[in-house]
Amino acid sequence: METFKHIIDTIQATQNITYEQLDYVLTHIDEEKAEYLYQKARQVSEPIFHKAVYLRGLIEFTNICKNDCYYCGIRCSNSNAERYRLTKEQILSCCEIGAKLGFKTFVLQGGEDPYYTDDKICDIVRSIKNAYPDCAVTLSIGEKSYESYKKFYDAGADRYLLRHETANEEHYAQLHPANLSGAHRKQCLRDLKAIGFQIGCGIMVGTPGQTIRHIYEDFAFMKELQPHMIGIGPFIPHKDTPFRNEPMGSVPLTIHLLALLRLVFPKALLPATTALGTADPLGREKGILAGANVMMPNLSPVNVREKYMLYDGKICTGDEAAECHRCMELRVQKIGYHVEDSRGDHPDFVL
Repeated sequence: METFKHIIDTIQATQNITYEQLDYVLTHIDEEKAEYLYQKARQVSEPIFHKAVYLRGLIEFTNICKNDCYYCGIRCSNSNAERYRLTKEQILSCCEIGAKLGFKTFVLQGGEDPYYTDDKICDIVRSIKNAYPDCAVTLSIGEKSYESYKKFYDAGADRYLLRHETANEEHYAQLHPANLSGAHRKQCLRDLKAIGFQIGCGIMVGTPGQTIRHIYEDFAFMKELQPHMIGIGPFIPHKDTPFRNEPMGSVPLTIHLLALLRLVFPKALLPATTALGTADPLGREKGILAGANVMMPNLSPVNVREKYMLYDGKICTGDEAAECHRCMELRVQKIGYHVEDSRGDHPDFVL
């Protein structure tokens, strides 16, 4: 235990992690050591965020995607997916419901759908910002050109989420078809940051072929990138993908990594993801107690939620937005935290 504690204390003090430290922690951890790690993560998080959890209203506005990623339920070759697009009016209606519930951030997430041109996205972003000027707009719509990202930013988008999935090129090729590259995805993140977005990257934990070495490379890439938000969740297979028979990613490993991310990136926004809540009924609470501080209730119309299935068994597809919001508040309060009624910007961006 003393060696383990020493390593955790060193990671906390240096805000850095070596491959040897990561390997030791992940291969020697038990319940008692895990609790020490989580306690340290809370010790880092609480002076900065004061036990606040930020809610983001998630609007899944299209499940049409031109890509064919091997793990994803809305991949273009999945002929069983029932496809949909939300109109601008439907998106604004979701925002109206969210604003009444107190949401100060709207996350527009969708597949890489060519129908939504730059002009359409900019028009939607401007419309949301005009209607709710004190809210933040986050986009999560995949790989675009520098010019497109700049247009979105100029239209008023504040944040952009683009999981890098894995920093290792060979592992990236195991998860994606040959027309996609990890190098291009990383460049997109660098472009977004240079433009001025608050950026989010992240990984799935337990994807086929993932090793501790790969996870270490993810930490090293994120140290270089310095993202404002890092989203991680367990890999969950989808029945209509090549990975349908692969095992689900480990919930404990995901939570250990959340805590380590908090030690290395003290000010980062770390979501307790829907995937974590899907894999374990108390997964999101466990995530918060290990340093996470963001949750994303779904504001999408209930009749499309089951169509946005990136993985099997996704939770909260039937709840109305108000139920979802109240449920999250109660869950957060039960473990001694509180929902913060603010935009929840990264500390370096708070005006």
